[in-house]
Amino acid sequence: MKIVVFGPQRRVGALLDDHVIDLNRGSSQVPARLLDFIEAGAPALAEAKRMVEHFSHTAPSGDGVVQALNAVQLHAPWPERRIACVGGNYAEHLRGMWANRLGKTDITVEEVAVQAKKAGQWGFWKVPAEVAGPGGEIPFPKRVTYFDYEGEVAIVIGKRGKNIRASEVNDYVWGVTLFHDWSIRDGGGTDRAVSYNLQKNFDGAASMGPCIVVGETGQQDVDVETRVNGVVRQSYSTKEMIWDFGEVLEYLSQDFTFVPGDVIAGGTSAGTAADKSRRSPDGKRPLDLFLKIGDTVEVSSSKIGALSNKIVASD
Repeated sequence: MKIVVFGPQRRVGALLDDHVIDLNRGSSQVPARLLDFIEAGAPALAEAKRMVEHFSHTAPSGDGVVQALNAVQLHAPWPERRIACVGGNYAEHLRGMWANRLGKTDITVEEVAVQAKKAGQWGFWKVPAEVAGPGGEIPFPKRVTYFDYEGEVAIVIGKRGKNIRASEVNDYVWGVTLFHDWSIRDGGGTDRAVSYNLQKNFDGAASMGPCIVVGETGQQDVDVETRVNGVVRQSYSTKEMIWDFGEVLEYLSQDFTFVPGDVIAGGTSAGTAADKSRRSPDGKRPLDLFLKIGDTVEVSSSKIGALSNKIVASD
């Protein structure tokens, strides 16, 4: 199933071709809100599947159960829980970043992966009050010169747990979605072991969607493309992750309880403006690949759909 959040009341729906099925209107056994739906577990999913089968050949009608996709607004399928983001999780992207930051230009992708594994996992948390959905606008931060895109795949956690083994990951994944980690590349001051991660937390720092795919695809076999104004910038698969989602979940759940609705974004691959733009001797980078007001960025997958957002001026 492809689960969406839609309409002014942000109700849970199932996306089926060019229709959206309002699952709660079809059956009161399916909660109307996304987080409640996830927390309701397997019985709610089974009832939702029954609703999809029942209404799969039904045209839009006045009762609101089946609605035309082009007649509703989709929102981010974000359960309003925590968002963990893996950093440096694709070797080709990491190699480009190292070339800029450390001057390492003669290292192979294989060597990057080995060194990254040896150094260990790292990442950050995003703490948004709102997450943009498909078609949502992303405000260009006023303090920024270098604004970057990072198309990613994320998993949504379906049950509570901590000290989880990597081999158990499929027991905890409720679904898979596309995620956009919008990033400031101007630097965040002095590097510290713990920081506020201002480069990753600002209004519009995350977008997500268009749907959460439940039970139809594995999280380690998802293709991704990122296009800026129609031009392909990133093309990769989650098969290329240095640490797979199971390893990430095992690492993060040490003495830390994950709950239904939590999100883990798996990191981005090569093709970002930051990993492709080389610094000049004075430390500056060309702006050609970095985002500008008016740009449209689309992250897509054949298994999930397309998440498109436009960069606009900040208020």
